[in-house]
Amino acid sequence: MQGTIQQNLIELTGKPVADCTDQELYLALLNLVRRESEARRTPVSGKKLYYISAEFLIGKLLSNNLINLGLYDEVKTCLKEAGKSLSVIEEVEPEPSLGNGGLGRLASCFLDSLATMDLPGDGIGLRYHFGLFRQDLSQGVQQEQPDPWLTDHCWAEPTDTVFPVSLGGHPVNARLYRLAVTGYEGRTNTLNLFDLDTIDESMVTEGIRFDKTDIEKCLTLFLYPDDSDEAGRLLRIYQQYLMVSAGAQLILAECQERGSNLHDLADYAAIQINDTHPSMVIPELIRLLEEKGIGFEEAVQIVTDTCAYTNHTILAEALETWPWNYLEKVVPQLMPIIGKLDDLARSRTDDRSLAVVDDHGNVHMAHMDIHFTHSTNGVAALHTEILKNTELNGFYRLYPDKFNNKTNGITFRRWLLECNPALAAEIETLIGPDFKKDASRLEQLMQYTDAAEGDVVVLQQFAQIKADNKKALASWLGEKGIRVDPEAMFDIQIKRLHEYKRQQLNLLYLIHQYFEIKAGHTPAVPLVSIFGAKAAPAYTIAKDIIHAILTLSKVIAADPEVSRWLQVVFVPNYNVTIAEKLIPACDLSEQISLASKEASGTGNMKFMLNGALTLGTMDGANVEIAELVGKDNIYIFGASSNQVIHRYAAGDYCAREWYEADPNLCRAIDFLTGPEMLAAGRSENLERLKNELIYKDWFQTLPDFNAYVVRKDQALADYAFDPLGWSRRALINIAKAGYFSSDRTIGEYNRDIWHLTAQH
Repeated sequence: MQGTIQQNLIELTGKPVADCTDQELYLALLNLVRRESEARRTPVSGKKLYYISAEFLIGKLLSNNLINLGLYDEVKTCLKEAGKSLSVIEEVEPEPSLGNGGLGRLASCFLDSLATMDLPGDGIGLRYHFGLFRQDLSQGVQQEQPDPWLTDHCWAEPTDTVFPVSLGGHPVNARLYRLAVTGYEGRTNTLNLFDLDTIDESMVTEGIRFDKTDIEKCLTLFLYPDDSDEAGRLLRIYQQYLMVSAGAQLILAECQERGSNLHDLADYAAIQINDTHPSMVIPELIRLLEEKGIGFEEAVQIVTDTCAYTNHTILAEALETWPWNYLEKVVPQLMPIIGKLDDLARSRTDDRSLAVVDDHGNVHMAHMDIHFTHSTNGVAALHTEILKNTELNGFYRLYPDKFNNKTNGITFRRWLLECNPALAAEIETLIGPDFKKDASRLEQLMQYTDAAEGDVVVLQQFAQIKADNKKALASWLGEKGIRVDPEAMFDIQIKRLHEYKRQQLNLLYLIHQYFEIKAGHTPAVPLVSIFGAKAAPAYTIAKDIIHAILTLSKVIAADPEVSRWLQVVFVPNYNVTIAEKLIPACDLSEQISLASKEASGTGNMKFMLNGALTLGTMDGANVEIAELVGKDNIYIFGASSNQVIHRYAAGDYCAREWYEADPNLCRAIDFLTGPEMLAAGRSENLERLKNELIYKDWFQTLPDFNAYVVRKDQALADYAFDPLGWSRRALINIAKAGYFSSDRTIGEYNRDIWHLTAQH
């Protein structure tokens, strides 16, 4: 960079830094980052990765980019000397609405790691105008509103590049927007986002309602538009095809520019299909290669050698299946190819359950992915074993060499250096700076977990950082009218609202605790239970759970006897920015999904990195966390994945029997429709949730209730009566978190699947 930060800011704004508004400084820093990131671009030689994903939950980018470019400290000092605050300027930046949960956050971590490791790897996705939605809880229920973020000054810059795409036989032009992805002391890659110039934001009325049939005006308005009707389901297919068709054309154009004759495409491109949303890239690439004169059989082999598939779930609703007639309406040009792929798949096995098109005319996207890619990976050790042994066992027996595990990871730059700078600084004081690039160096912190006098001082310092973070969170919540006690234990569950993630189990515990306090059995320490989550607009029970939590929080707040010991907080519109405030302040991390249902989780990794202890089932990456930290440094409870799978297979689970047999459980569930809750909430929502728990409980909340109560109470007691031991266990978690770096994950993907060469 030429000149000092101050000189650059004066040049970009035309006046002294002290005289600039926060908006002017934000725009100047945005332009400075763009200029510096462009200087780190280098031509690609050899193979390049294209990571196609419906979501990229990138979060705010200013501080992350300043850290990666090595400018953060200098910018912060320059602004402070001029009487300005970088944290205040950060508030000017809108959070990009390009993702929802773990899938999109993982994709963003992967892009960061690729650039950090100097690997050529770009993202391909869509430029959503309103993201998922902005969550409004002011009426005691979730209400969805648009979440606008696109401004005249945006990280995603328009280009003159457009690609023709045929949607239902109608031609449209997909415009390419490019967003620079900086690596920590590494190269700059790109997130490629596609959009239509014809999108009309004004067509959104009454929350997030719009005419879902006017495709050219509405196509990229929202991520995951409501698919409770046919128009919504068709719109999702239109979205996915726009992404993969424009993306495939971009890939082929770039590879040809670099010298590919397309017969050798696999030498120039590696394409990672992130979940089933981008699955149509397979037949679309085949179609485009055939247009270039390549025969069908060769095109299939080229695509198989080029593409790989990541499976993120065993939940049936997330393994997309589309009726043939839906696809025929949206992508008639692909149907002959999909039909031929189905014939080819059927020729490989007599097992009809592995067909691409089933006997009812439904096209199974995951089946197409597995047949016609060279790699299928799960995202945690347990998840991959379940895929191989049960859910995808037929495919595993057919293609044993395709299956592999790539345990998820997180980028330590954002989830430690950016969101918890005091902790990062303390770690650097103890073990030096190398952990920022090599997270395995965190293991060196284990030398401070003994009982020596010097170690006690270190543990006390870590405890003080946690206490300061809790005070900062309490202050931030206070600005929103939510008062919490920073001396209490902070127990946090932040993730998408879904029954399998079991926020309802946490809810029942809180009701149980309410009764215990009323009976004079106070907890070992006051508890602040914090939730953050969005429910899909059409997911009725998930929205009922939100309503019940909000209602319970009112009941408790109005009861001085209970509120001294228990507070329930639901933070609205949970996103990356809010996560960065909550995670550093967490004492106890809730990872309580039903065993066998959570593929991995990445929130569990962010919490342990920031010194929280995990309360969780043996599910997803919790299994690997438990193995790394040891059973004494994690609170594990509940049925095993084998027990859960057996219970499903036997079909003998009856929730009502558990409800009737356990007085404490019965008391907690009945409270949902008791006079206190009905006075503060809505009977329709509360009664429906109660009936769901008694008569269905598909994700087996009730059998794990007692074990959960015991382990959570144990955690409160340990926190209250052995603070030094708690700090020691927290430090062990930090020290062992290095394994969960996305740099490690990307290294494994590259070693086993992509075979990219670092570009220097």
